[in-house]
This record gives sequence, structure tokens and C-alpha cells, in this order.
Amino acid sequence: MDHKETVKWMFRQLPMYQREGKSAFKKDLSNTLKLAAKLGNPHKDFKSIHVAGTNGKGSVSHALASVLQEADYKVGLYTSPHLKDFRERIKINGKEVSEDFVTDLIKKNKTFLKESNLSFFEMTVGMAFDYFARENVDIAVIEVGLGGRLDSTNIITPEVSVITNIGFDHVQFLGNTYEKIATEKAGIIKNNVPVVIGETQEETKSVFERIATENHAPIYFADQLISDEFHTDLKGSYQKKNIKTVIQAIRILKGFNISEEHIKSGLSKVSENTGLKGRWQILGTQPIIICDYGHNKLALSYIFSQIA
Repeated sequence: MDHKETVKWMFRQLPMYQREGKSAFKKDLSNTLKLAAKLGNPHKDFKSIHVAGTNGKGSVSHALASVLQEADYKVGLYTSPHLKDFRERIKINGKEVSEDFVTDLIKKNKTFLKESNLSFFEMTVGMAFDYFARENVDIAVIEVGLGGRLDSTNIITPEVSVITNIGFDHVQFLGNTYEKIATEKAGIIKNNVPVVIGETQEETKSVFERIATENHAPIYFADQLISDEFHTDLKGSYQKKNIKTVIQAIRILKGFNISEEHIKSGLSKVSENTGLKGRWQILGTQPIIICDYGHNKLALSYIFSQIA
């Protein structure tokens, strides 16, 4: 199979949420752990930052990666979904994983993947972790796909956990109240690992504080602690909240030498450094054409407000 055929094969594997709906939601991480073991547990070979939340986690992940790159670190970035090319999901310092790596990994493990009934997302997570380990990244920014507790990315133990905010999304999986959704997303909080909450919300604050306490995890509410105003190339008024989240996460990240200048330059060059597309991206001026996207009511309300 060439690269195009390989990606098509991956998309056809079941279960897949986009095609199957609720029946595709896994009840545990056993498949991901099985694949990780097959690949030699690559997720244990690199440091990471784990990013969850209802909205903003993609922007936050890219901005974190940009700041780390400005500090001269080799930075892996795993995000989902992609806009045009599957390889957008897996990058190092803004450069997408090669077609050969994607094709070779599937080719070598195709029988195992099929017999284990691994989903598209599980394969993709395993592929990203294997790539980052093989390329010896200094750190990887890992974006949660759906929820947190049962997401395939949640086999890592990061240096910092980040939860941007809570809104109603995927309620058939995560629950139909803010408290239930927050509990699922708080599943990424690990023992003794600091956690940054992007937005303080009355309905969810106590949930995060309780789970952080249970895990002896220092907790930081970015919107209460960060008052700095930093410029960013990410357009849209909603990015102000995301930037505070990024700054707080960077400032509590231990073992990395990151200056205020690195933060400023990283935030001003997110798209340039990471190749982020589609976040209030101006594609034309006569007539004006702007590309943005959202997958739930809260995200769309931000977009409509910005249009107005």
C-alpha cells in the first residue's frame, strides 16, 4: 500500500466514532496499552504536556509547542482532527511526519492491528508516540481527542496537565451536566502532576479541586493568576483565555529553560512555527474570506461573536 491507500485502510477500521457513533466509544484503554506494548512502550521515552478541554485545546497545544520551539527544544505535537492531510496530526517542530513513516508502521503491524480490532484513533496515537520516541523529542504536546479519562492519549504521565474549559460536547459519552463532563476530562489529572485549568467555572471548580487533591496534584486556575497581556498571531478575541492558559502552563513547567522572551516570541509566531491552519485564518481580502471552525455550541458562539 502507498501512503494514500494506507490512510484509507486506517479510516476503514472499526470502531470509528465519526462513522459508528456511540458504539465506537471504548470503555477502557486496553487496546491502546496493547499497541503501546507491541511498539515497546514509546510513551515512556519522552516528556509531555497533556491538553484536554471542550474548546481551545487545539490552539493551546499549538501555542505551547511554539513557545517550546522558540526556546530551542525539539517539540512533538499531536493534535486531532486534521483539516486536509492526515499527517497534520503528527508533527515535530512544525514539520509533518513523513508518508514513509506512516506507511511503514502500518505495514509492519497490519496483522496485529487488524486482529486486535484497533480503531483509527488508537492506531494514530500509537503512531505518534512511536514517532516522537524514535525521533528523540525533548518534549511532546499531546492533545486529547475526546473526553480525557478514557481517551487513547491518557496512557502518558505528563509534566503538566492542562484542561482549557468545560462546555457541552459529546454528552452521549461524557454526561449531560458540567460536573459529569468535568469529571471525565479531569481523568487526565495524574498523581503529583500539576494541573492548569484555563477557565474558572462555578459548576466545575469544586470537581477539579477535589480530583486534584485526591491525586496530590497542585492546581492552578490560569484566568485568576495570569494578568499579563501578550500579543499572539492567533486572531479572535477568544484566544485571550487560551493564551493565559499557555503562559500558566509554561511557567510551572519544570526542567526546561524558558524565558519571558521565549514566551513572547512563541506566542507571536504560533502559525509560523507549527503550521496551524483554520483558526480565524484570512484566506482572501476581496472579498474577505475567513476560515474558522467549531464543533459545539460554545465554540460557534465565539465565532459568531467574532464575526459580529
